[in-house]
Amino acid sequence: MALQVVTAVTGAAWESELVGALDRADHGVTVVRRCVDVGDLLAVATTGTAQAVLLSAELRRLDGDAVARLTAAGVAVVGLVEPGDDQAAQRLHQLGVGRVLPADAEAARIAAALREAVGGSSGDARSGAGHDVGDPRAALPVLGLPEDPADRPDGRGRVVAVWGPTGAPGRTTVAVGLADEAARLGVPTLLVDADVYGGVVAQVLGLLDESPGIAAAARQATAGTLDVPRLARLAWAVGPRLRVLTGLARADRWPELRPQAVATVLDQARRLTALTVVDCGFCVEEDEELSFDTSAPRRNGVTTTVLEQADTVLCVSGADPVALQRTIRALGQLRDGLPDVDPGVLVNQVRRGPVPGDPRAEIGGALARFTGTRVVGFLPADRRATDAALAAGRTLAEVAERSPLRVALRALAAELTGAPLPARRRRRP
Repeated sequence: MALQVVTAVTGAAWESELVGALDRADHGVTVVRRCVDVGDLLAVATTGTAQAVLLSAELRRLDGDAVARLTAAGVAVVGLVEPGDDQAAQRLHQLGVGRVLPADAEAARIAAALREAVGGSSGDARSGAGHDVGDPRAALPVLGLPEDPADRPDGRGRVVAVWGPTGAPGRTTVAVGLADEAARLGVPTLLVDADVYGGVVAQVLGLLDESPGIAAAARQATAGTLDVPRLARLAWAVGPRLRVLTGLARADRWPELRPQAVATVLDQARRLTALTVVDCGFCVEEDEELSFDTSAPRRNGVTTTVLEQADTVLCVSGADPVALQRTIRALGQLRDGLPDVDPGVLVNQVRRGPVPGDPRAEIGGALARFTGTRVVGFLPADRRATDAALAAGRTLAEVAERSPLRVALRALAAELTGAPLPARRRRRP
């Protein structure tokens, strides 16, 4: 059976010739409709009459959200650009189009790319596999990285997602502390506030919460114009090796963050720094799919996207019975919704009192018994140090260098990044 394809190629003199060449019987492709704009294309995609779409970079109102909706509708996307137009190829790649071909490619080659896109044989489009046109982003400079980073053999940084249940288990405290300590160990780090329910990274570090931050980065990603230099300009430089991409100024602005755009931001962040620490929201529910019979905005889609993209997921839990119960329920919900995500539990605010006996032994045993999830570490409670840091808008290392919480976060950063801890200085008697 012939592959049913729609085209959305505007302003190109070669469109008619291409459609005629693709319709030849020996290519196994049938062009069922020629769309004039994105609205027409999305309307056809929802009817289920097309298996793939062939579009050009010049298509009006084409953005990352449109490509994501096509993919969600089960329509494979292949892009066409004018020969030698690397900027258009880069834009299509950033919008999420995995296969981009020059417009003067032979019809047989284009038909083969359409069949491969429908079959999904190229692997992950984000990795660049299966691209017929070289990705121009590979030529961009990687800012702030050491010349020979041993922890980045493939030239791409790691993403660590700091997530946790509802309540106040200390997600932001852990994310800020982890990013700061990694930067102090010599690892170029980017801290991203992706909490759609009210991120406060800017307030914690004493930065302007009205700065563009992740909202501006997401807008550029949707338009296909985000690259490494632009991301670096949007992020605050709060230290020699630490940048911060602030979050939404108000929680009701969450529709500005689309999952596909955030995925592109993370992809560029991997090129910018060796380590990206993301402060996530708590909720991973997907009730939008139950409430709407069409594509709907997903508030929690940003969190699930970050968790899926991350190399390491840390589930921050409190150390009291209520917080532990919330953690157990959240881990069960995460396992049901995202079975491929394997988080490690980081128990925060550990102290004697709420849990009888040895807190570490009791909490570790309870989590292993009820969730089967590994505990990657325990962070001691140090309210005096965290209050001092919050009051000054500074990090723990700046206001309480010898805080037990700061020492534990430093050890965790060294373990995650592989950076050696500096030798302890001997104290004079």
